[in-house]
Amino acid sequence: MNIRKNTEMNDDLPNDYAPSLKEDVCRWAYSFILTLAIPFTTLYLLYKSSNRNKDVDHSRFERFGFVSHPPKMNGYLFHCVSVGEVVTASCLIKRIMQEEPNAQITITTTTSTGSARVRDIFGKTVHHFYLPFDLQISMSLMLNRIKPKMVLITEVELWPNLIHVCWKRKIPVLAINARMTDRSVKNYIKIKYLFSPMLHKLSHICAQGERDYKNYTTLGADKSRITLTQNIKFDQAAAQQTKQDTFKGINKNATPTLVAGSTHELEESALLSAMKQLWKTHPTLRLIIVPRHPERFLTVKKILENQNESFECTSESQQISPNTRLVLLDEMGKLNSAYQIANIAFVGGSLADKGGHNALEPAALSVPVIMGPNTYNNPLICEILAQRGALVIVKNTNDIVSQCSYWLSNPDKALNCGNAGRQVLDENSGALEKTWFKIKSFY
Repeated sequence: MNIRKNTEMNDDLPNDYAPSLKEDVCRWAYSFILTLAIPFTTLYLLYKSSNRNKDVDHSRFERFGFVSHPPKMNGYLFHCVSVGEVVTASCLIKRIMQEEPNAQITITTTTSTGSARVRDIFGKTVHHFYLPFDLQISMSLMLNRIKPKMVLITEVELWPNLIHVCWKRKIPVLAINARMTDRSVKNYIKIKYLFSPMLHKLSHICAQGERDYKNYTTLGADKSRITLTQNIKFDQAAAQQTKQDTFKGINKNATPTLVAGSTHELEESALLSAMKQLWKTHPTLRLIIVPRHPERFLTVKKILENQNESFECTSESQQISPNTRLVLLDEMGKLNSAYQIANIAFVGGSLADKGGHNALEPAALSVPVIMGPNTYNNPLICEILAQRGALVIVKNTNDIVSQCSYWLSNPDKALNCGNAGRQVLDENSGALEKTWFKIKSFY
């Protein structure tokens, strides 16, 4: 693909916008408050570096904009908050690598788990560091070293000074797979003088659903700068494949498995209570628990130790025994491996009020899904899956027992529900192509 120089593509950017004095004052006030908070954040980072690993140690310098220079300039800078955003963006990044093999890809994250996922997926083929604090000087230092031709922000994390500095430098900023919940709209309206300027400075918004498109327009985004691309997660989940090592030798047809993915506090207890009832009629049923955050691995392990049941941790076993009924997957990046042997999947963050995590991962593997009532992070995805029978909402332990019992007693019904989920993915793919087309339109 022939790339035009930045000076030519800048004609398409929203530089006719001029923020008001009140909007500028709000951004300065935000920057001042953030500056006051930075010493405490730095102390926290120092604490993490002493208790975790050296990777966190170097991140504190990156947070001030002192990032390493990439091998090449004039590439793409992706910002992905954590694991979920990295995985979502991965298929688009791989597409860019295919189309522009010489383009430099830089990925920033906010969390150490997101950083680890970047390394797992891309190794050394991309440039990676932690996103600096959202101060104008830090972001300017970072951009001086990276010199990207485009910045792509995945899903929802919009930073006022990052977007402002890019706007001043005429660097296109695209929000891709952009999400905007009804709850977020109410919060952003309260800080409209800080949030609204960001919408005017964004070059384009690729909304992941009708709700998100509508909410961005409600907040004042120009419809000419919004495209309803649908959700890249459909494409990403459909293409995802993971090498199966941890659960090699386990046959889900011989010993049924319930995988609880991305669980939060209290969800493990609810599932363990359900298992005690399910074991009365399905004694070989296996539960694999995969906590959302690695800092909870030890907490969940202690919960399992209090059960009157032996269990295994994947970090301590090269291969899980087929006869083990309780398993703690306490390693990052292996959730998809667990879903590959699942007969039923529970997707966490949904009984807990976290908005629900990605139901498409098990659906891509034709696994029927149960979730709690809190699905506001991905309402359209969950609604479509539920309409097709691939997802069932449960409100408590008794609901979990009832639905699991039904599927375990009627494996043909469960299989049909799982296949319906996979069909939803196949029917809704295409967001990747639409997003890539919009990126190309800036050149």
